[in-house]
Amino acid sequence: MHEKIPGTRWYRVIAPILITCIISFMDRVNISFALPGGMDQDLAITSQMAGMVSGIFFIGYLFLQVPGGRIAVNGSGKRFIAWSLIAWMVVSIATGFVTNHYQLLALRFVLGISEGGMLPVVLTMVSNWFPEKELGRANAFVMMFAPLGGMFTAPISGYIINVLDWRWLFIIEGLLSAAVLLVWWLVIADRPEEARWLPTREKEYLLRELARDRAVHSNAAPVSKAPLKAVFRNSGLMKLVALNFFYQTGDYGYTLWLPSILKNLTGTNMAGVGLLAAIPFVATILGIYAISWLSDRTGKRRLWVMVSLFCFAAALLASVVLHSNIVASYIALVVCGFFLKAATSPFWSIPGRIASPEVAGGARGVINGLGNLGGFCGPYLVGIMTMLYGQSVAVCWLAGSLVVAGIITVLLPRNCDINPSAPRKIGADERLMSVK
Repeated sequence: MHEKIPGTRWYRVIAPILITCIISFMDRVNISFALPGGMDQDLAITSQMAGMVSGIFFIGYLFLQVPGGRIAVNGSGKRFIAWSLIAWMVVSIATGFVTNHYQLLALRFVLGISEGGMLPVVLTMVSNWFPEKELGRANAFVMMFAPLGGMFTAPISGYIINVLDWRWLFIIEGLLSAAVLLVWWLVIADRPEEARWLPTREKEYLLRELARDRAVHSNAAPVSKAPLKAVFRNSGLMKLVALNFFYQTGDYGYTLWLPSILKNLTGTNMAGVGLLAAIPFVATILGIYAISWLSDRTGKRRLWVMVSLFCFAAALLASVVLHSNIVASYIALVVCGFFLKAATSPFWSIPGRIASPEVAGGARGVINGLGNLGGFCGPYLVGIMTMLYGQSVAVCWLAGSLVVAGIITVLLPRNCDINPSAPRKIGADERLMSVK
């Protein structure tokens, strides 16, 4: 009979990572509430400029992707995120004092730079702590930051704007980073070997299982011999970059314009928009959990990425077709929320399947950085299309981008998938570890 392994890692590693990611998401998307909440009028921002302001974050976001992934593999992700939190706080508070859209563009760009290394760092930290058989669920919990961030950001932002104004929105939410910094520094550790608070049985279990996973990639080059060009030479990783670009175009096009879409659809005030915008993110949590469970249970990573993307696209189109019926259109937007981040857990489990751990560390940064240029294109595309043809046409373009991402998924290599029931071969070193 197997003795139950303690689960300390789930709340000492996943919890602070999740909280930190939520704060980053709030700082990233609160602009989507500030714009229809008075910022557009105060700063004379057109729909085209609103798209630029929302999307320029992702241009800056590109710069620290690869360095962040490498720092997490070779150094301290904990220290990297601590400095990032300080930067988020300063930039967010400064945004509350802007007087024109040029200052706003500059601060949004700098915010993108300061947040750029976060996701590759935390994903690499998670891979340092969780063996492959747990990695899908661990990634799923981390990816909850987007829906949870949306759930908190929507009603809080709507309320602050209604009671105070959009400037206080940035100042108050910026100050939250200071509190999170304290929690982050006191609680988390980079690796199991460095965590004094980790129970002995859990540490032995993690070191044994992680060693097994590394043995699968025993022919991989050492960290010092895994140059960035190895990422670009891997055709599977380049397909993930393209897939993520079209995915993020649809994702952030929807996320950053949702408050404006809801305001136009319902005509309610910002407090009401905040409450309505929270419901799709509740559905997002359910979607992430459901798809990650199905992905881990079946091992079919590609299938569930593709299903999520196509269903997201279909729901976006339904919200346009049903626009004359407010309730039906809103339900379609909630369904969009269900599939909004559903693909992320199986998607981020794939890089480690088609590259060595050392190459995958840099690859996560490349995939996230280049892919998230879609985070610029999505909001900017919606702004341009809304100005030229109307919001319905803009939403249809987002759906088309998601369909392209789904088609690219079909082209991914078969070894992206796993057989969850297949027995694993244990080497001599692993047997010795298990005896100890």
